[in-house]
Amino acid sequence: MTGARTDALIVGAGAAGSLYAARLAAAGKSVLVLEAGPAWKNEDLVSSLIWARRLRWGGPPVASGGDNPLGVGFNTGWGLGGAALHHYGTWPRLMPSDFTMKSDHGQGLDWPIGYDDLRPFYDRVQEEVGISGDADEEVWRPAGAAYPLPPLEQFAQARLVSAGFEKLGMKTAPSPMAILSRPYKGRDACIYDGWCDAGCPIGALANPLVTYQAAARKAGARFVTGTYVTRLIQGSNKGEVAGVEYIDGDGAAQRAEADVVILAASTIGNPAILLNSTGEGWDGGAANSSGLVGRYVMGHSIAAVYGFFDDVETQNYLGVSGAQRTNQDHYDKTSLGGGAFGSLQWQIGPATKPNDLLGVAMAKANLFGEDLTRFMDRAVHHMAVMFGFGEGLPVRENRVELTDAKGPGGTKLARVVHGFPAPSMKLWEKASELGVRVMDAAGAADPWSGPPASAHLMGGTIMGSDSETSVTDSYGRCHDVANLFVAGPGLFPTGGAMNPNFTNHAVSLRGVEHLIGNWPK
Repeated sequence: MTGARTDALIVGAGAAGSLYAARLAAAGKSVLVLEAGPAWKNEDLVSSLIWARRLRWGGPPVASGGDNPLGVGFNTGWGLGGAALHHYGTWPRLMPSDFTMKSDHGQGLDWPIGYDDLRPFYDRVQEEVGISGDADEEVWRPAGAAYPLPPLEQFAQARLVSAGFEKLGMKTAPSPMAILSRPYKGRDACIYDGWCDAGCPIGALANPLVTYQAAARKAGARFVTGTYVTRLIQGSNKGEVAGVEYIDGDGAAQRAEADVVILAASTIGNPAILLNSTGEGWDGGAANSSGLVGRYVMGHSIAAVYGFFDDVETQNYLGVSGAQRTNQDHYDKTSLGGGAFGSLQWQIGPATKPNDLLGVAMAKANLFGEDLTRFMDRAVHHMAVMFGFGEGLPVRENRVELTDAKGPGGTKLARVVHGFPAPSMKLWEKASELGVRVMDAAGAADPWSGPPASAHLMGGTIMGSDSETSVTDSYGRCHDVANLFVAGPGLFPTGGAMNPNFTNHAVSLRGVEHLIGNWPK
């Protein structure tokens, strides 16, 4: 493939890369997508936690550091579909307050756009992929079109826990899920067996294989797997990129050229490629005159709260991996008080499996032998769970950086350094206390909270209004490199307390339509 040239070259075949490919190909552009991992097909997916591990990062090792390391393996993907292949499908919108945190509170960062700029793209994406929910019940939800599908079914543990919120004067609503409650656009509805983590073999979950990637292939986009991109090729003008270098499936060095390059290789992969790309004027890496490539990496804290309902069967094995219901009464950045800062979202009643990620056994990870057996006997029939997602503040010191360890093609491998600042840890602490009170109000026996955990990866290539304080503009176009775009949650200056994939799609749709509308400028 050395010397191959296309209109658009996309690195990464996850949610953002697949959406870009679909829209660009439909606009008549020649599109090549390079993906490092395997060529998954939907029929390859198997409902098994052990098998599901194959869908996570399988490339060169990524080191972790800092006081609160982020779960790199859990949050990344490997192969066609990327992390969105095994995501849980919880799709809330960011709130208007998430875009103006710095202006409103003097903390964090502001986005260069507001909620109203993304609202029409949220509305369009939910029609294209199919979201199930009840917009009227979500009293906290910002303005926007109603969901195209009714909410998913609600099972016992969600109803039991929701009663605790109600007794404390709070409200719950069905979670907005990118999972089909009814057949939609040729895809089957959910069967509620809780295997979203394994990629959803029936296609009810909106993973890229059955949404934008299928559309991209139909429009003529070409996907090539087993291609690990190492660095960008500088154009004759240092303010342009000519293409990429990569290692193919046989271990040979190759290059591909394009008029426009779109990096959609994840929150970790995009900074790593940029920092590994050096040349005249690229001394600190490509698109890095601000020194912010890799900076402001964020995640969400998780307050896991559990309880037993010994008199009823909680049906905790039924439903979806994300959540059945949600509560956002404490989304205001300062509502929890006591030094806590940031938004909080509760996800109530996710389906649990015996072990592994978020499994029943992990609810009491300090138990072994007979103690664990007794706990499991009780928990598999009577345990209920909910997760509080707390906002992690954008902090410059939280970063993706390069190590001295060598990777493919002589590149330097990445390390993710992350710690939650004090207000974010206080938010987790207050959320855990609140969650135990809710479980107690619901009538749960022996409620408890788990240790701090984290989820989601955002930041590292943040958007902004100028080249001194951001890496890209509001469409993902790099300030320093005219024909280089970045796509994915790495663009987010803040992450709110919401699962990022819906906003990832909305931002990507806005970016690619701007690119098409201004081609070739």
